[in-house]
Amino acid sequence: MNRRIFLGLTTAIAILPLSAFAQDKLPVVASFSILGDMVAEVGGDRVAVTTLVGPDGDAHVYSPTPADAQNVAAAQVVFVNGLGFEGWLDRLIEASEYAGPVIVATDGVKALEMAKEGHDDHAEGEAHAEGEAHGHDDHAGHDHGAIDPHAWQSIDNAKIYVSNIAQALIAADPAGGEAYSANAIAYLAELSGLDAEIQAAMIGLPENRRSVVTSHDAFGYYAAAYGMTFHAPEGLSTESEVSAADVASLITQMKDEAIPAVFMENITDGRLLEQITSETGAKIGGTLFSDALSGPDGPASTYVNMMRHNTTTLTTALGE
Repeated sequence: MNRRIFLGLTTAIAILPLSAFAQDKLPVVASFSILGDMVAEVGGDRVAVTTLVGPDGDAHVYSPTPADAQNVAAAQVVFVNGLGFEGWLDRLIEASEYAGPVIVATDGVKALEMAKEGHDDHAEGEAHAEGEAHGHDDHAGHDHGAIDPHAWQSIDNAKIYVSNIAQALIAADPAGGEAYSANAIAYLAELSGLDAEIQAAMIGLPENRRSVVTSHDAFGYYAAAYGMTFHAPEGLSTESEVSAADVASLITQMKDEAIPAVFMENITDGRLLEQITSETGAKIGGTLFSDALSGPDGPASTYVNMMRHNTTTLTTALGE
């Protein structure tokens, strides 16, 4: 376990009162399903988590509802990804008149800074410290610019999310601090085991079968962590425009590099990838979960299940 995270959590336990009294669940809001699951894991039965963008939902193009404003107004803590992921969130918070803490889960993450959007691979990226107060850049068309907001695709980053969540819940509900800390420590251990599992699964892939195509550029952190290269016709946001020249260039690159497979995403329309496969001979390797979990009966109902499913889908298709 990361020593800084462990020390922070154990220190929090030491300053807690010795007794905790029964109370209503702490109402909190998470901006999207992956973050909501992490908050629920740390919060356990002491929190009531409302997720704004639910399973299979696309946070890039989400339009908040009046009910969302009511939920935010009633929350005691609001959790967001930051790094420009939720371009609509500042307006929602303003409309709700919420004045409580807004916790940026990526605080402390070294974000990947990309040279440009499009179908560039994400295997190489420069580190960029997240330094925005809320990380809610409202770029035109929800364009994230050069910063990749999909930091949860790295388990090392997910551990930072968990630490930030635990510290925020302890601050909001000190009586539950011991429970939050224990939940977080157990979750961090589970994530460490999952990371080792993914690393082991990737070892068997030959170097010439580590490049794939996905719908949009959401897997840069996964690529950097596990030695993969991802190409995408869309940029970091699903609202990015795909030009005919970009598609033609990607098709040429796929043929030149003999990229073996393309993968659908649960939040995007797969018709463009079907066109690309028909022109390159690459196969469709399956569906990956990028920005949202599946429903409760699906293969990616939790963050842990999502990362395991994506790894299994990739290695099965590429190992054939």
